[in-house]
Amino acid sequence: MASSGYLQAAVLLLALQLLSLGAADADQETGTVIPAESRPCVDCHAFEFMQRALQDLKKTAFNLDARTETLVLRAERRSLCDCMATNSLG
Repeated sequence: MASSGYLQAAVLLLALQLLSLGAADADQETGTVIPAESRPCVDCHAFEFMQRALQDLKKTAFNLDARTETLVLRAERRSLCDCMATNSLG
C-alpha cells in the first residue's frame, strides 16, 4: 500500500511538472509578441517595397531612354555618312 501511495505521488508530481512546463511555454510565447501599435503594418512594408521597385523602374527606364537615344544618333550618323559617301561618288 505504501508503494502505491508513492507511485500516486510520483505520478501527481510528474503531471504537475508537465502542466507547469506547458504554462511556462505559453507564457514565453505570449511574451515575445510585439504589440500591434509598435510594429509597422504589412501595408507599410508593401508600400515601401513598391516605392523601391518604382524607383528601380524609373532608373531602368531612364537608362533605356538614354541608350535608345544613343543608338538613334548612331543610326542617323551612319545613314548620313552613307548618304554623303554615295553623293560624293556620283
